Amino acid sequence: MSTSELSTLLIRAEAVLARLEAWLPPAPAAIDWNATAWRWRVTPGGRGTLEAVSQPHALALDALTGVDEQKARLLRNTRQFVAGRPANNVLLTGARGTGKSSMVKALLPALAAQGLRLIEVDKTHLADLADIVSLVAGRPERFILYCDDLSFEEGDDAYKALKTALDGGIAQRADNVLIYATSNRRHLMPERMQDNLDTRNVNGEIHPGEAVEEKVSLSERFGLWLSFYPFDQDTYLAAVSVWLAHYRLKLTAQAERAALLWALTRGARSGRVAWQFACDWAGRTPAERKAD
Repeated sequence: MSTSELSTLLIRAEAVLARLEAWLPPAPAAIDWNATAWRWRVTPGGRGTLEAVSQPHALALDALTGVDEQKARLLRNTRQFVAGRPANNVLLTGARGTGKSSMVKALLPALAAQGLRLIEVDKTHLADLADIVSLVAGRPERFILYCDDLSFEEGDDAYKALKTALDGGIAQRADNVLIYATSNRRHLMPERMQDNLDTRNVNGEIHPGEAVEEKVSLSERFGLWLSFYPFDQDTYLAAVSVWLAHYRLKLTAQAERAALLWALTRGARSGRVAWQFACDWAGRTPAERKAD
């Protein structure tokens, strides 16, 4: 092959490579390990990466009212984890708006200085849990993989990846990673009447059907369960008082009547409803509050 032919071939090869590069997904950006929180993002090309959160949730644990026992148990477990002692994966379940998600996010400002880090993982990306763990397993920080509002429907196989991440597959579990998940469902999966009909009586002993066993086995892989319940009126008003204080306002008799009416129109009493009322009340002018 002559020099001119070789030169022509190289030019054509470079042109082909340039066209191919346009179809390839961009190289993932370097992970910012100076951050304290990340989201797991998957590019259109199917490549996942940790995207730093520039302004993580800064809610203080003290702002969460009516859930003192749950808060104490979660904080104790997380402090054990940060200190390098044994700790459990945690499932927070129960009534909506009672502070499950906020409590997990509030751990970060409380314990970031001790090495705690938070990675938010969407349910649709649970199959990537093993990849996420492999990225952080050798790091000195302590990572919580946070799955919010977690639940599965019939035929959804994503829970299998979660089961493997909780108990570990053939690879050893990373000792600097825990999974914290919130859900409105205790067992994370739908419970059907048919499941109970499959229960058998064997020599006087109750043996649940396979469907029930499968559903319970997932939630049982979380070592610590924390249950959250609807607020009574006094607890709700206590939460309202805390959030009004956030805006330098007091729970006056007028504000209390308005808060109770607000909860009545929402059909619920919870920390979220209390926060929403406080936002509305703080945004009103004195004249508008008086007119309520």
